Amino acid sequence: MIIKSQEDVTPKVLDAYKNIDDPRLREIVASLVKHLHAFARDVHLTEEEFQAATRIIAKMGQMSNDTHNEVVLMAGSLGFSALVCLLNNGNNGQTETTANLLGPFWRMHSPATENGGSLVRSPTPGPAIFVNCQVKDQTGKPIAGAEVDVWHSSPEGFYEQQDPKQADMNLRGKFVTDADGRFWFRSVKPAGYPIPVDGPVGDLVRAGKRHNFRPAHLHFLIFKEGFKTLISQIYSNDDDKLETDVQFGVTRALIANYVRHTDKAPAADVTGDWYSLDQTFVMEPGIAKLPKPPIK
Repeated sequence: MIIKSQEDVTPKVLDAYKNIDDPRLREIVASLVKHLHAFARDVHLTEEEFQAATRIIAKMGQMSNDTHNEVVLMAGSLGFSALVCLLNNGNNGQTETTANLLGPFWRMHSPATENGGSLVRSPTPGPAIFVNCQVKDQTGKPIAGAEVDVWHSSPEGFYEQQDPKQADMNLRGKFVTDADGRFWFRSVKPAGYPIPVDGPVGDLVRAGKRHNFRPAHLHFLIFKEGFKTLISQIYSNDDDKLETDVQFGVTRALIANYVRHTDKAPAADVTGDWYSLDQTFVMEPGIAKLPKPPIK
């Protein structure tokens, strides 16, 4: 395995890993080596640039802990997370899908909530929103008995883990779809929010002269045996950052009409303007499994 010139490096490395037993791992390693080496040749990566890159990777690892994952944040800021999601949903990237990124703030064991109940568990000022959803399979048949986790930021742009003013599990709830595949609830309209920019991700965003905001959205995680778990974000059509989402998560299928109302609300305790949202989710057949919570 003696290297004579730079042209020898790639075939020698590929040959060294050709005996990996797992065929999928063997395929991935070979492709990674080919593309990584091709990248270095394409930009003629200098030694100084390579050393800077290793420092960035190390820094991302050093900044990742139980409450923050800089690596996942970087994957999103490069559009890599969105690409992987779209490649693996919508009939493997062939059709439109309501699948989207999990985000860092999902928690297990959200409070069980009756249909029609509220996600507001501590005083959270903001316009009320009434949400009506239906879950169907690919033939249009309603899916009954699906478990649906819902969570979102406050009208100030904070998830409850980030905000000591909010009660534990505020703006979170777990629902079960009825015989018609429907679930519904009330909450307050969420706001967009900034991602952290105190590390390598921030350096990248600033270099690109980009803002670091995500547009307002509601999160959904839908679980039902016999179906691939559907993770989704439904974005507010009135947010001015839909076109410039720092995490590249917005697709046309996920922009919903958050309808503003000035008339009497469905609940007597609501004063002022309020919003409604109607949304349909389509689940694909597959294996039902829950993700690991990204942070504690």
